[in-house]
Amino acid sequence: MKFVQIIDYRTADFDSMNALMDRWVEQTKGKRTASHAVIGRDRSEADHYLDIVEFDSYQEAMENSQLPETDAMFREMVALCEGMPSFTDLDVVREEQSNAATVRRFFHEIAAGGNLAAIDEVFAPDYVDHDVANEPESETGAEVVRRDLTMWREAFEFTFDIERQVAEGDEVAVMWRWTGRHKGDFQGIPATGEQCSMTGTTFFRFDGGRIKEGWFHFDRLSLMQQLGAA
Repeated sequence: MKFVQIIDYRTADFDSMNALMDRWVEQTKGKRTASHAVIGRDRSEADHYLDIVEFDSYQEAMENSQLPETDAMFREMVALCEGMPSFTDLDVVREEQSNAATVRRFFHEIAAGGNLAAIDEVFAPDYVDHDVANEPESETGAEVVRRDLTMWREAFEFTFDIERQVAEGDEVAVMWRWTGRHKGDFQGIPATGEQCSMTGTTFFRFDGGRIKEGWFHFDRLSLMQQLGAA
């Protein structure tokens, strides 16, 4: 079950608070479990703010709160606040997802999290996949996603960090960073135990609330070099 935490606070120095958040995001790359975050300011009270942080589960929220960087950030946050921030913990009982949220769900819950059963909820049955690393470069069907993710998950333990996301109409573009540990055979390369990373971009087209078409581009050469194969 998805989980949302709302942090309610007042501060007269939001610029410093914003800089603090930016440092935390940079320090926790590859470690934080928050899937999405929004900061809002009260229109009627300029020093009143709400942080809305989404997680795929309560357990992941607890993992996030136990990071030493999160603890340090919270202590600095309190120093910038007028009084102690308040926290509201919510189990999500209904959610209407935007296309952008669906894309984040794919990267965090399905690809990295391993919930392959949700593929049919996110991808259209006649989904068309474009991947320059595959032959042929264009394949049809949600099963293509399941096959490719199974291959990647058998070869690596990995996470995704979404570094930029732009949504317009029925299209969503994403810049991401992938970080993984090589634990199994990958294209004939036996497990090396190496920690490796690569960057990539994906462009999705939606139809009826589900992903109808996807274009994947990523730095495969860099990955193969890190595995000692190129």
